[in-house]
Amino acid sequence: MNDDELRQTTSSFGRIQRLRASSHQEPPPERHDYDRIPDVRDGLTRVERVVLHVMWTTQKELGDRNVPSAMLYGRVVEHVNISVAEFQTVLRRLVGRG
Repeated sequence: MNDDELRQTTSSFGRIQRLRASSHQEPPPERHDYDRIPDVRDGLTRVERVVLHVMWTTQKELGDRNVPSAMLYGRVVEHVNISVAEFQTVLRRLVGRG
């Protein structure tokens, strides 16, 4: 790449950056906001659905044995940004103790 091409590329990139900075669009809502809204089909939130799915797949991997909460939390965190306290609340609600 010669100097003229480099200058042209650099100036084009600067123009794109200025256009992006000058746009006044609202950023889209964070994904985690939608994770806590219940679905109309069954009333489960996305977080609850992820916990149930991960629990089911992990239970199948373990040969239909119980899944330790720590293992379940570690696998759920790979899919959803959730704190330990919120995870425990969701888990209590799903097993019927809260």
